[in-house]
Amino acid sequence: MNRPLIPLVLASALLAAAPFAASAQAAQPAAAATQGESASKLVLDNSQRLLSTLESRRAEFTADRGKLQAFVASEFDKMFDRDYSARQVLGRHGRGASDADVKLFADALADSLMRRYGSSLLDFNTQLRVRVKSETPLPRGLGVKVSSEMLRQGGEPIPVDYLMRQTADGWRVFDVMVEGVSFVQTFRQQFDTPLSRKSIREVAADLSAGRMQADAGTN
Repeated sequence: MNRPLIPLVLASALLAAAPFAASAQAAQPAAAATQGESASKLVLDNSQRLLSTLESRRAEFTADRGKLQAFVASEFDKMFDRDYSARQVLGRHGRGASDADVKLFADALADSLMRRYGSSLLDFNTQLRVRVKSETPLPRGLGVKVSSEMLRQGGEPIPVDYLMRQTADGWRVFDVMVEGVSFVQTFRQQFDTPLSRKSIREVAADLSAGRMQADAGTN
């Protein structure tokens, strides 16, 4: 896959494992939506629903980017284990950090990522098919890895792996790997230097103010 496509595929992948997709129907509680379902089934079902929703609402989202941003933010909130993932991104800089500081960084990182890449979903080919290849346990009982492929016409399959763990609200994603490129590792490398110079709160403030942006294509 061409390197510039990674952020676009990542934006789709970050939403594809949402516990349930936004639709005209009333949303059900996340715990009820995920109860009794395997992580791989959630990835498959919700990847397909996400692509279908994007296609059916493409004209609406194109005309009103605010609705697109609301959709993206809502799905990201339902699906992603923000705080746990943020601690992985912070790495050594997060040792001993308070939950409040980690949450501040997690929210700023998520908002920056969705602001930057949310609109790219409108350019995404929703005629893709998703194939789940396997579900394997992670070391030390941390959760599971769901390995999948995005199948596209005229191109090689795009490997997308989801690292997921069980929470009180069901399965949540804490890392996404597109062609072996890890969301967590990418941002850990990107923010290592800023976090060596500034506090977590200062870096979060820079992200929120747009003085710094999460860049999924830099590494």
